[in-house]
Amino acid sequence: MRVLRQIIDIYQKYYYNLGVVKSDRILVAGAGGFIGGWLVRDLLNKGFTNIVAVDIKEFSNWYQIFDQTTNHVLDLRSSENCLKAMEGVKIVYNLAADMGGMGFIEKNKALCMLSVLINTNLIDIAKNQNVNRYFYASSACVYNQKMQLDPRNLGLKESDAYPADPEDGYGWEKLFSERMCNHYYQDFGLEVRVGRFHNVYGPRGTFDGGREKAPAAICRKVAKAFLSGNHEIEIWGDGEQTRSFTYIEDTIHGVSLMMAGRYELPLNIGSSEEVSINQLVDIVEDIAGIKLARKYLLDAPKGVRGRNSDNTLIKQIFDWEPSIKLKEGLTETYNWIFQELSSN
Repeated sequence: MRVLRQIIDIYQKYYYNLGVVKSDRILVAGAGGFIGGWLVRDLLNKGFTNIVAVDIKEFSNWYQIFDQTTNHVLDLRSSENCLKAMEGVKIVYNLAADMGGMGFIEKNKALCMLSVLINTNLIDIAKNQNVNRYFYASSACVYNQKMQLDPRNLGLKESDAYPADPEDGYGWEKLFSERMCNHYYQDFGLEVRVGRFHNVYGPRGTFDGGREKAPAAICRKVAKAFLSGNHEIEIWGDGEQTRSFTYIEDTIHGVSLMMAGRYELPLNIGSSEEVSINQLVDIVEDIAGIKLARKYLLDAPKGVRGRNSDNTLIKQIFDWEPSIKLKEGLTETYNWIFQELSSN
């Protein structure tokens, strides 16, 4: 898989000019999660040497864990635990949230809302100890649901979050926390960055258990069909709902650009390669070399009808947008999941 482009030059050009050095203490909240694990790996590869990795999960359940970092199991909904995690920290990446795919967030709205405590605690401590940069991981679930009724979605631009009508529970928590970041920038001058993630996928993430998202779920189902010889697949809804899926390397690259640059408002970090769920299954079938009979579960959670990322703004600011093609990323993801299933 391709390496992230131009990252080292970007960090040298911007971070050093801002007085950030590679020995500064960095907090990655949610480091035991899928995106958090890849972010910690990326920071280590760039030479950052003082990383605090925190997650609520026990170490055995972290997707990636590194001996070079200071690792803590902490529930950051507690202000006391946030104070412990933030000690001496100069850069914050807040990716911590109780979340999962549509099957989880539609049935756990209250749990998703409680993640607001994490950002509220962390950002207030960050303001008090003069943190240099504060990144908040938001979501495309903040977008107005009335703009996502048609599968043919030309793309959601950042302003389409208002008038507010986000995904109930998870989307409201993300939108509120975005507002909190904005006001801490306006009122206190805290250097915030808010990235709206669009359906991030890739290896070394969850692919079963109820919290997995569509790409991992489809890869798992196809791999199990291949291994078992039972060539049938269940699809939630009619399969015509559309999404854009962003490979993990592009996501980490987008986060790095935002943290190195100067743009304080929410910004899409998402692929604009829109596909239907049926097309997603087609691609994974092609990767696996099989064809499956499809069973549609019309009563299953399926979310909005159509969602895609409008990347006009990120291209204007950074002359970049996610570019890793879906089939390329799915090949890496499917092969990893297939190996995991084969070895168990």
